[in-house]
Amino acid sequence: MSLKLSSTAFGHQGRIPSLYTCDGHDLSPPLSWTGMPPATRSLALLVVDPDAPDPLAPKTTWVHWVLYNLPADCTGLPEAVSRADLPPGTREGVNDWRRTGYGGPCPPIGRHRYFFRLYALDAVLPNLGNPTRSEVERAMQGHVLAEAELMGTYQR
Repeated sequence: MSLKLSSTAFGHQGRIPSLYTCDGHDLSPPLSWTGMPPATRSLALLVVDPDAPDPLAPKTTWVHWVLYNLPADCTGLPEAVSRADLPPGTREGVNDWRRTGYGGPCPPIGRHRYFFRLYALDAVLPNLGNPTRSEVERAMQGHVLAEAELMGTYQR
C-alpha cells in the first residue's frame, strides 16, 4: 500500500478554490490520507509554492504551512483546522509570513503551483520549537518511510 494524500476541495493538479486563499477566507483545505507504512510513528506536512514570486522567473520557494509530529493514527485534517483542532502532539513550524498556521495561496503574478507534501516518519521528532521548513526537513532526514504529494494551482 502506498501513501496517498487527497482533498475534497480540489483534485491533484486542480485549481484551489479561492475560499482557501488570501482572496477568500484563507482557510486550510480539508486533507485526508491513506496507506501509512506499518512502522509509521509520526507524520509531517509541508505546503510550499516553488513559483514565487513569478512562475516565469521563480526566485524562491514560499512556505505556506509546516506541521510535524502528527500522530501516526491521524488520517486527515478538517477544513479550517486551527491550532486547537490539531491532533494531540502535533507541532507547528513557521511559514514564510513568520507565523505558525496555514497561509493560503496569494500569488502576486501568474498561476502558481502549491505542493502539499505528507511524510510518514519512523520516529516522533524532538520538540524543535517553532522551526522553519528547512529545520523540519533536517530533523526528518533518515526517518522518511514514505511520502505523498497533492499539487493544486491558483491564479488571482
